[in-house]
Amino acid sequence: MDTHPPSQTPAVSVRISADPIDGEALVRRVAGPAEGAVILFLGTVRDHNLERAVIRLDYEAYEPMALRELETVCAEAGKRFGLSRVAAVHRIGSLEPGQTSLGVAVSSPHRDAAYRASRWIVEEVKRRLPVWKREAYADGTDRWLAGRPASATRGAAP
Repeated sequence: MDTHPPSQTPAVSVRISADPIDGEALVRRVAGPAEGAVILFLGTVRDHNLERAVIRLDYEAYEPMALRELETVCAEAGKRFGLSRVAAVHRIGSLEPGQTSLGVAVSSPHRDAAYRASRWIVEEVKRRLPVWKREAYADGTDRWLAGRPASATRGAAP
């Protein structure tokens, strides 16, 4: 596998998928002998929100736009943080608590850049991707949730 110096565009692999996310496959997409760090982030569905029991999250997306934006976010992160490779997958469809809704893997010669890039990608995905989620509760009700970056939700539910 080739690596890219920070001044070049990183290799980017993205998907919007109804299939389960394979974290090990994401790591394999970004790992290489020149990398000093590989970071994997897996965002999972919680079984609660605002003191309510959550039984399911339904994700919907305008897929062509979501895929383009996910690719843009990952490419921006690669250039901004000097990454070699970036891979990301966002799930759509119905997910139960414990299932993975977002997977992001990054590689870099240095760990600090990889940590910062991973966090930045997740925050930008939450802010920019045209992906919507409806939360279903144990009491039979549901509601659509607005996406917000974690920095705007300290102490509040996403």
